[in-house]
Amino acid sequence: MTALAASEPGVLARPAGRLELIDVARGLALLAMALYHLFWDLSFLKLIETQVATAAPWPWAARAIAGSFLFLVGVSLVLAHGDGLRWHAFLRRLGMILAAAAAVTLVTFLVFPESYIFFGILHCIALSSLLALPFLRAPLPLVALSAAIVLSAPLWATSPAFDAPLLAFLGLGTRLPVTNDYVPLFPWFGMVLAGLATARVTLPWLAASAVWRWQASSRAGRALAWAGRHSLSVYLIHQPILLAVLYPLSVAVGPHPAAEAAPFIRSCEAQCVAAGHTGDRCHRACHCTVEELRRRDLWARTLQNALGPDERLQVEALARQCFARAGGALRAP
Repeated sequence: MTALAASEPGVLARPAGRLELIDVARGLALLAMALYHLFWDLSFLKLIETQVATAAPWPWAARAIAGSFLFLVGVSLVLAHGDGLRWHAFLRRLGMILAAAAAVTLVTFLVFPESYIFFGILHCIALSSLLALPFLRAPLPLVALSAAIVLSAPLWATSPAFDAPLLAFLGLGTRLPVTNDYVPLFPWFGMVLAGLATARVTLPWLAASAVWRWQASSRAGRALAWAGRHSLSVYLIHQPILLAVLYPLSVAVGPHPAAEAAPFIRSCEAQCVAAGHTGDRCHRACHCTVEELRRRDLWARTLQNALGPDERLQVEALARQCFARAGGALRAP
């Protein structure tokens, strides 16, 4: 199948039909996202010891997944509108994304009011899609330069002036906002522009090659292509499904012992180091304290802050013993 001739200067022509390779790529990104959220949920519900939100390499995995989605947004804009903007289709899709983004904000505000999602991946896709429209016709060097500027802006353009809540969506502030999903315009709009530029360069070759006619033949490939064609629906329903399965499991089996103890140990070690003890001794002493509290059936009441006066004295005595065993002072931090 060969490319159709362009009817206007600067307008990219393409053959009819979907490029299934992009659907499969989007499906793979969705699979990676679902796996990341699975482990994030396991961590959040304390079913595993790993702190997915902070422990390497999980934050980098989250960035790579978000970047792949936004890169594919740029590619998809060219595939859908590179040979002429279809306003009806574009506005319909944009309206669906905006509605989904608003729903995510509302639900997370009700469930996590202190860390609700005010500008996550869907918000970024919606705004980036609008901002990218002029670049469908802009000279390619300008698109590439703009992508480089946006991607690098957080390295040289941050300022306290952007810390205002109304400007947090830009991503150029000096403080990271507290939110469960943060995909600000800078640098992530740069990934959309990078995808757009890549598609504009490669589309003539793709349209004239067998790649455009390729279709997934395996069951897994067809499933990925289907997910890629329904990416918004998959995005919206996968987390409720995961939580519907994992939350009852967390109630049934209880938290992982190490995950349950992690906040107590972090607080204990911070107080211990502040009191002048070495980190290694603090680590040993705090873990010893947790083990002793569990052995004497005081752990649950300690977590619930429900200790009586006599029990508090017992806990302090156990902590002093653990610090003595660890080689520290005979007093708890």
